[in-house]
Amino acid sequence: MNANLKIDQDNLTENGTATIVRPHESMTVALWRRFRRHPGAMAGMIVLSLILLISILAQFSPYDPEKSNIDGRFQAPSMEHPFGTDSLGRDLLTRVLYGGRISIAVGLMVVVITLIIGVPVGAVAGHFGGWVDNVLMRITDAVLAFPPLLVLIMLSAVVRDLDLPFIEGNNVVVIAVVIGILGWMTVARLVRATYLAIREVDFITAAHSMGASTLRIMVVEILPNAIGPVIVESTLEVAWAITTESGLSFLGFGIMPPTPSWGNLLSEAQGYMTQYPWLAVFPGLMIFFTIISINYIGDGLRDAFDLHKVIGRVQCKGNLGPGKSPSRAAFGRCAGRNQPHSGDSG
Repeated sequence: MNANLKIDQDNLTENGTATIVRPHESMTVALWRRFRRHPGAMAGMIVLSLILLISILAQFSPYDPEKSNIDGRFQAPSMEHPFGTDSLGRDLLTRVLYGGRISIAVGLMVVVITLIIGVPVGAVAGHFGGWVDNVLMRITDAVLAFPPLLVLIMLSAVVRDLDLPFIEGNNVVVIAVVIGILGWMTVARLVRATYLAIREVDFITAAHSMGASTLRIMVVEILPNAIGPVIVESTLEVAWAITTESGLSFLGFGIMPPTPSWGNLLSEAQGYMTQYPWLAVFPGLMIFFTIISINYIGDGLRDAFDLHKVIGRVQCKGNLGPGKSPSRAAFGRCAGRNQPHSGDSG
């Protein structure tokens, strides 16, 4: 079953015959080709790349993000300070960029934690089934039943008061762990669904008959089939983690000042929003553009991994075999002109 089959529209003849083109491309190239057809995903990738780049280059700013300058308090945006200054005279652009480092780093670490917990739980539950599946899924349901914001606030407050040598307040790692332990359930369910769907198919039965170990079947034979949905979910987890960290920091339970993050920058601005609105506008815009970019990228990845498109192309191969001359309407359906947008298929 070749997922890369396509119809050469340029070679469509008057009677409607078409040529099947079979480009020799790897799976990565095929995924990239489908991903770049999504204009929102491409725009999101460009915007997110710019945000990451300028956040990485924040160290070249001439201003110290934590150094106060009382004489320069509440300066409006200008050529010297493009985002203005805050209540302590610190350059807001520099603090926003350093805050981007923190918020994005938290998002990435949360995804790693959710994958470390969610993938093994889902794999074990889906592969073994029975009482193992029941126990793990009831634990998953129990964690899902907790009100996430209240639990996060409680955990953050408890961790803050712990007198441990490797915990200094609510630092980046601590916040990432606190958020990550409440974000693995969706990944576990996606992986479990993949294992339940594939564990009884013929190639798994053949692997069992050839003496393959349980670990090999779980990791080598089945797990690669879950990579697509997991990658898509991971991008959405990054957006969720950034939003959650910003909310916790805004409430005073996340990254603590003077370390900047987008959330505590908004928290610091709440008392001055009517007089000095730029203090809230610029951190808020950075959160908005980052989240919407990640969501569009996730949308594009979902389309790229969409099996319905692959099946449609293979069906077109059967309908346009040698000696067959489809109508132009049929050609349009095969070429995807009249197909519904794959975003509707989930």
